Amino acid sequence: MAIETEKKFRLQEKQFNRLPALLKKLGAIFEGEVFERNYLHRGGRLSDSGAVLRLRKTGDRSTLTYKESIGPEKALKQKIEFETEVSDVDAMEEIIRKLGYRLAVVYEKRRRTWHMDDVEIVLDELPFGLFMEIEGTERNIIKAEKKLGIKKLIPEIRGYPKLTVRYGRMRKSVMEARFRRSNGNSSSR
Repeated sequence: MAIETEKKFRLQEKQFNRLPALLKKLGAIFEGEVFERNYLHRGGRLSDSGAVLRLRKTGDRSTLTYKESIGPEKALKQKIEFETEVSDVDAMEEIIRKLGYRLAVVYEKRRRTWHMDDVEIVLDELPFGLFMEIEGTERNIIKAEKKLGIKKLIPEIRGYPKLTVRYGRMRKSVMEARFRRSNGNSSSR
């Protein structure tokens, strides 16, 4: 069983914009930037256990992830996580549907990823805000927080799915948070 441990912070634009230079100065290695579309499915056993099945599309790569929270919501989140690459997204969506799960939440995200010491640090831009996540062991997350000097930042306890439900828009029985397109239309699947 894989356990993911992370801490998330909501950032102001000024804080968000300063972080890449600070990370570089601290010796963090920039891994790249991706645009993601995340499709979260719920229903049946997933809803009973508070779990989610996520199909994530990033360019020409797609992954299927099962996530289940461990314990109550708090600043330092721990989740059971299983993830695998998917070669045929349309077939995977049909499998998920045939298993009785329904699409519940869709959100888009621009993500920049760094590695520093023994943690992964991501800067995420979503339609409803700017965020930083630090992922690693609890001990290494605390070390990274000290190194980054972020003791005044308040952790964001809610995950992106809950934030999407809070700040997104309902569209055909699916809660969505998508970036606006230059032509004013939302993107399609």
